[in-house]
Amino acid sequence: MPKKLGKLSRSVSIIGVGCTPFMETLANPETQGLCAAELFGWAALDAMADAGVESKDVDTYFHGEAAPFYFSDIITPNMHVAEWFGMRGKPSAHHSEACCSGYIALDLAVNAVAAGKHDIVLSGCVEMTCSKPVRNKPAHMREYWGGEDFVDVLATVYDKAYTRFLGAGPLAALDNVAAWYCREYGLTDEQMDDVLNALAINLRRGAARHPLAFHQKEYKDIAEEAGFDDVMAYMKSYYNPKLSEYLRASGFETRAEGAAAVIVCPTEMAKAFKQQPIEVLGIGAASLEGGHPHLERKGTEEALRQVYQVTGVKPDEIDLLMSNDFFITSGLLAGELSGYLPRGKGWQYILDGRTAFDGDKPINPNGGRTSFGHAYAASGLADHYEAVKQMRRQCGDRQVKKLPETTVLRGFGGGQNVTAAILRTIQ
Repeated sequence: MPKKLGKLSRSVSIIGVGCTPFMETLANPETQGLCAAELFGWAALDAMADAGVESKDVDTYFHGEAAPFYFSDIITPNMHVAEWFGMRGKPSAHHSEACCSGYIALDLAVNAVAAGKHDIVLSGCVEMTCSKPVRNKPAHMREYWGGEDFVDVLATVYDKAYTRFLGAGPLAALDNVAAWYCREYGLTDEQMDDVLNALAINLRRGAARHPLAFHQKEYKDIAEEAGFDDVMAYMKSYYNPKLSEYLRASGFETRAEGAAAVIVCPTEMAKAFKQQPIEVLGIGAASLEGGHPHLERKGTEEALRQVYQVTGVKPDEIDLLMSNDFFITSGLLAGELSGYLPRGKGWQYILDGRTAFDGDKPINPNGGRTSFGHAYAASGLADHYEAVKQMRRQCGDRQVKKLPETTVLRGFGGGQNVTAAILRTIQ
């Protein structure tokens, strides 16, 4: 029997968010020489400026990085970032939950405040995944990394006692959602291809309007430059090949480097700060080992069950959905499992453009992992950054049509952690 969850002991709200551009640092002369600690500090200072607080006001901070030893040559990264945003001597902790780290970052901060241990908490995440450190050299000395040994990195996600990484289980995760959806609702492979291409086009439209996004050009413009009159023809061409049975190149994450941060405090204090506060109504979570069949679907269902139970929010109250989608199918899955899109009909919403930033059911108006970019641990907090900015009406020409009052964020990462958080604007 699922456990009855309790509410937070005191209400917690977000008062500041910060985010760096998601980029390749070595590709730009202005950002060459950046290290992960500096990127983390950049996002932390941005969040503090957003909230109107200084480092002396912050009680403690959490640091998240998916693979600190591999990408930063560090095993205690929270100690290495303190100097960059004025937190020397303050208590801190590091955590690592693969690509779900940024979502769990909020959970850790909320729990610290809800328990009454701290009043103002900063939680940030960082990742540099397009370059790697030059071992035993200063942190700013990095070299380009093209993902040559990425399979070795992924292998560390799976429990070697029970799972053979190169067996069918983990690799089948690439197509698990698409194959299941086609069987469940009777779509043909060709229809699913149309849906996923349309979803990629919709997401890129949002990213192209986001100054921090990795990709700044819409697919229709890219297609035209390649000599195509029809963007869908381009999406089905050799320019966008299938890399698995269902997923094309446009359906996979864009590796990026970046950082993001959030600052929370008790809701009773929140209106004293600079920005409109956004209350964290509740957070649900589930964990499943990477080889577990249909783990994303099962974990998402459980995390959503928890957060709906603890908050009392109904699916028809959701105005905006953010979903970690390093596989592009995640937006469709989370949309339907959350009740934001009708079961078995979400694919048609995507084809009709209704899930784009300017549609009536926006999903990932920042472009998601495929177009905004995926800086592993940092990506979840980049989603919170987008949600908060959208809820404050601060997103310029990518602002969604209906001002969101209630947002659901579904985190997923590393074949193990799934979260669901609900944010609401304080009236």
